[in-house]
Amino acid sequence: MILTGAGDQAFVAGADIAAMSGLTVEEARGFAERGHRLGAVMEALAAPVPAAINGFALGGGLELALACDFALAATSAKLGLPEVGLGVIPGFGGTQRLARRVGIGRARELVYTGNVIAAEQALRIGLVNAVAAPPDLLPAARAVADKIAGRAPLAVAAAKRVMREGADLPLGQALALELEQFAGLFATTDQKEGMKAFLEKRSARFEGR
Repeated sequence: MILTGAGDQAFVAGADIAAMSGLTVEEARGFAERGHRLGAVMEALAAPVPAAINGFALGGGLELALACDFALAATSAKLGLPEVGLGVIPGFGGTQRLARRVGIGRARELVYTGNVIAAEQALRIGLVNAVAAPPDLLPAARAVADKIAGRAPLAVAAAKRVMREGADLPLGQALALELEQFAGLFATTDQKEGMKAFLEKRSARFEGR
């Protein structure tokens, strides 16, 4: 599943500041909680979700992209978390997911300054995985998605789960989780088919079971 914005101007340009400006503390908490729930739902999906950032990804828009598994960006894209310039901080998970994506030092700089950066700089710091000309962005994203879709779906889902859950565990516990998932996949039909196809030098026909 590819997440992208409609048109060619923005992935998500950010929240409606006029609407946000009058929120009470409790309303702001509820607003942020909805953003957190959305990010959690996206991360919990079995299928990987690449973001195709086709324009502005600012504030909550970038936070939405950070909840995706990885991102590709158009050369015209602009990315940033400018919330400190509005008297608040990122509230949809940006302070945490950005650090996990680009490292704590880079994340601190971007959050503290509120700088908006171009796609090429986002690529250099690891915020996005690839950059393409605007007409080529979706084809590039589809090429990656098609490649993932051709792999064993249970194995991809297990890899996503292990990498997501293991990131917040001590190394020993994370390795134990990997071990459990690795071994469990040997009970699947897809494991039998994948290894048989490799030995027979043919393409595997995975069924997701």
